[in-house]
Amino acid sequence: PAGRGTPAPGGARALYLPLRASRGTLGVLGLRPDQPKALGSPDQLHQLETFANQTALALERTQMADEARAAQVRAEAEHLRNALLSAVSHDLRTPLATITGAASTVLDGEARLDPATRRELLQSVYDEAERLNRLVQNLLEMTRLESGALQLRKEWHPLEEVIGAALGRLGKRLGTRRVTTRVPPDLPLVTIDDVLVEQLLVNLLDNAVKYTPAESPITLIATATDRAVTVEVADRGPGLPPGEVDRVFEKFYRGQPASGRGVGLGLAICQGIVRAHGGRIWAQNLPEGGVAFLFTLPITGTPPAATVPDG
Repeated sequence: PAGRGTPAPGGARALYLPLRASRGTLGVLGLRPDQPKALGSPDQLHQLETFANQTALALERTQMADEARAAQVRAEAEHLRNALLSAVSHDLRTPLATITGAASTVLDGEARLDPATRRELLQSVYDEAERLNRLVQNLLEMTRLESGALQLRKEWHPLEEVIGAALGRLGKRLGTRRVTTRVPPDLPLVTIDDVLVEQLLVNLLDNAVKYTPAESPITLIATATDRAVTVEVADRGPGLPPGEVDRVFEKFYRGQPASGRGVGLGLAICQGIVRAHGGRIWAQNLPEGGVAFLFTLPITGTPPAATVPDG
């Protein structure tokens, strides 16, 4: 009967060698040479068996590497799921408790509330509802980035207008905090998705508010070269501890000491938006204290010529 290294029954012009490794048989190597007599040589047969053994080992190593990667992906997915559930449950429970408490007080017919107290309670309901809205928006943006569903709508925009829109959105969050902007009047137009870049700036500014004292100033600086525009958002807070500079853009990562606000997606979303635009983003501690987040937006193409009015 046919066995290892023997031609197939019936005088077939082929040779079949099992691909055996430490974990069992992975397959069969079939050979059909133009000259069947070549299979009769012991030296040739030995070389073919050696080749089959090496092939089996290579396949086994590839299989084990794939299994290791799959196990790592499962472990990371489980870690992210637990982190998401923990963060979201906390960030849902806290504002919902505030909203429920304030609303029940306002609705309590026996509560005698003066107009200032009533307004304060309603303002807390509004603020916490906005916080929930930011949470949901960050989760949706992260989902779009992860799934590849993010579609850029890039057009030419003056960056100073996008910066102004971001500051306007954060008006109440900034409170009395001093924000200094330094944007040169000749800053070139950039091709960007202005909605996403505005969200990027909002997240960076919100991060500065979240992790710095109320009196800590924020500086926003824009500069340009022939190739890119660089934007820097800097604060004068405690800065980043050693080892955290490269971790702040990880999903669900929150600085220490954590303020209890946010699920740790804001900076990860910033990184995704910048990369989608072909730029880069990084963080660095400042010598005088605080931390700066910087990102670049490439300058590509030629902006449309300004229209000169008649007359």
